[in-house]
Amino acid sequence: MSGVCRILGMGPGDPELLTLKAVRLLAEADVVAWFAACGRPGHARVIADGHIPRNAHELRFDYPFTTGVSVEDPRYLAEMGAFYDSCARDLAKELAEGRQVALLCEGDPFLYGSAMYLFDRLSPAYRCEIVPGISGMSGCWSAAHLPMVHGDDVLSVLPATLDEESLAHWLGRGDAHVIMKLGRNFEKVRAALHRSGRDEKAVYVERGTQSGQICLPLDQAPEKAPYFSMVLVPGRKRAR
Repeated sequence: MSGVCRILGMGPGDPELLTLKAVRLLAEADVVAWFAACGRPGHARVIADGHIPRNAHELRFDYPFTTGVSVEDPRYLAEMGAFYDSCARDLAKELAEGRQVALLCEGDPFLYGSAMYLFDRLSPAYRCEIVPGISGMSGCWSAAHLPMVHGDDVLSVLPATLDEESLAHWLGRGDAHVIMKLGRNFEKVRAALHRSGRDEKAVYVERGTQSGQICLPLDQAPEKAPYFSMVLVPGRKRAR
């Protein structure tokens, strides 16, 4: 019999925010796999550290690049596609041997998670189970003590990789906004927030729920932002 690929959401960073189900299934795994930037510890692996079985075989998948190549560059889709194909083949070998595979993913696997690309490749042939995780944005607005939406507020989730014009357009619609994937896009995000008039209530959160957490009004935020940071714009326009 073939094995099972369990894609486990690791939550926003605090190891205590793992779900009981993720911990239980991780303890049953024969193989534990995760993604990482070259030369850095995988963030999902760090979160899961205390729960990985000693005898589990571990597979580390190093991205060919992270921010070094723009998503508009033709190389991006080609090389990332080849990378995910290779990762899926490695997991398929384990699954064909009947092993229980745990694929770790920061936050929630189906919210901008790399694990979804392996799900796309593996699920037609192998049994896959998804364990949702607390999303990074949920962790950040909780860390910032920032109620985001109520009543009939509309929430949008925007990738900072959009161009400034598109960001400003979406920020001008809806009530509350989460802007993810800041990194080198932070200056552009600031400009789009100012242009749309949404900068006054915006809050910057860096490494929410993790050690070194920072929560500040946007106008007090540092000039540069790491990948694990986001901007939150609360809604709640109506009294209650």
